[in-house]
Parts: sequence; structure tokens; C-alpha cells
Amino acid sequence: MDTLIHFLQVSFLGQAAWLWLVFIGIVVALLVLDLGILHQDDHEIGVQESLLLSAGYISIALLFGAWVWWYLGAQSGIEYFTGFLIEKSLSMDNVFVIALIFTALAIPRAYQHRVLFWGILGVIVMRAVMIGLGATLVSEFGWVLYIFGAFLVFTGIKMWMTAEHTPDMANNPLLAFLRRHLRVTPGLHGNAFVVTQPHPATGRPVRWVTPLFLALCMVELIDLVFAVDSVPAIFAITSDPFIVYTSNIFAILGLRALYFALAAMIHRFKYLKYALALVLVFIGTKILLLDVIGKLPAVASLGVTFGLIAGGVLVSLWKTRGQRLPSGNAGA
Repeated sequence: MDTLIHFLQVSFLGQAAWLWLVFIGIVVALLVLDLGILHQDDHEIGVQESLLLSAGYISIALLFGAWVWWYLGAQSGIEYFTGFLIEKSLSMDNVFVIALIFTALAIPRAYQHRVLFWGILGVIVMRAVMIGLGATLVSEFGWVLYIFGAFLVFTGIKMWMTAEHTPDMANNPLLAFLRRHLRVTPGLHGNAFVVTQPHPATGRPVRWVTPLFLALCMVELIDLVFAVDSVPAIFAITSDPFIVYTSNIFAILGLRALYFALAAMIHRFKYLKYALALVLVFIGTKILLLDVIGKLPAVASLGVTFGLIAGGVLVSLWKTRGQRLPSGNAGA
């Protein structure tokens, strides 16, 4: 018993091991509930179900943040909520690209949740590696933060300039690479990622991947691309890996649940990308001017971030009122 208590109190990446175990337990329970109970069968998730699921995920994330505030202090609580808001907002742009992937590969809505669920597992591992590496770099080399800052300013400016650009997912280089190097079935085979079929030349049974597997690979790639922006942005708020990782994962878990509602109205957030670009520039500039103006209070960063994003959402909803979703943007 003493050994167990000692293990639970051991510091891991800046926090006691039991804190990490509590978080991991909550995530595992949510994933089991999601796939094992709520989505045992493949069905098309409607807007109402999507909103209800998302409300549940957001409530759990907010409760976890409140507990962080109570147990680790107000500073950690504000940093958690700021990181959650940044990741949630940046990931909304991810929704649009994922919808384009599903459209390009003709993935029916009934199977989209399966891709998003298994994509989450990859995100959990990928973010853990990136955040662990980032924490190590920031801890050992403080000047790395300035590189993060310059990168965020550059990314924000680029996002602003390309806000009206729509990616051509059908001709994406990675998708073309996968099709050249993998045996891909012409159509779907239910919810299977891999099937066994005769080889057209030899007749021997061989493994084939389905378009569902290609969609999973593309979703994982998009998550990696967006993580390159979001992880440095949150490290600009706090260097505590526990706060960075938990706020990241809770935001992503909830966004996957909200995907089906957002995909149906993503056209209403036309100007949100401009707001996200300003958020990135703000955070990056704050890092670059750290030696000049000092460190801004976490509550100020939260206020500016929330104000910019809320402004982007309100302007988008006002400017696009009455518009309908363009055909092909919500997935197959």
C-alpha cells in the first residue's frame, strides 16, 4: 500500500501521477461510452444528437477545468480554459477540411463517426508525443518559445491571406501517394478499413484497404498539421504539460462530437478564420514582446482570445444570415 501511495504521488511532467491517471481514466471512460454504448451500430448522426453529445463533452471539460481551478489554483484554471478555448476554436477550421475529405472519398454520414472515433486515438498519442517534446524543448531551451512566437505570427498572417482558399482534397498529394502504394478497393465494404479479396492477377487472397482507411489516414494528417499551430499556441499560454495536454484533448473530444452539427452549418462561420488568424498573431506577438512588455496576465490573454473569436463568430453569423449550405460541403 505504501508503495502504491508513493507511486501515485510521484511527479510526472510537472504533476503528481494520480492527476494524470484521473485524466486518463475519464478519457477512457468517455471513449468506451462513445463507441461501446452510444454508437454500437453505424447510423447517421443528426444535428440534435450531435449537439447533445457535444454538450455532454463540453460539460465534462468545464467541470474538469473547475476542478483544476480548485485544486491547482486560479492561475492553472485560467490557463486551462484559455488553452481549451484556443484549441476548440482552431479545431473548428479542422472541421471544414474533414468535411472536404469525406466528400472527396464519398464517405456516407453513417460511417463518418467511425473514422472520427479511431482518429481520436491517433490524436491522443500524437498530441502526447508533440506536447512531451515541446515541454522538454521549452524547459531546456527557453529561446524555443521565441521560435514558437515567430511561427505563430507567420502562420496567422498566412491564414489571413488564404482564408478564402478551399483545399482541393480530391487531388491531395498524400491521397495520391496512398492510392499509388496501397491496394485500394473501388468502393466501401461496410464499415471495414481492411478487407481480404482475390488479387486480380493471381487470384490469391490479399489484403485491400478501403476508402474508409484512406479517410482515416487523411484525418490523422490533418490533425497533425493543425497540431503544429495549436500546440505552440497553448505553450505560449502555459508551459505546464498537464494543462496543455488536458485542455487539448478535452477540446478535441468535444469537437468530434460537434462535427456533425458544425458540418451542416460550417458555411455560417465564413469569417471565423480571420479571427483565428488574429488570435495566432496576438499570441505570437505576445511571446516576441515578452522582454519588452513583460508577461501578460492569463486572464488578459483569455479575454482577448475570447473577444476575437466571439467577434469572428458574430460577424460570420450576421454576414451569412439566410445563406444555405453549398452542396458537397457537409460530407457524403
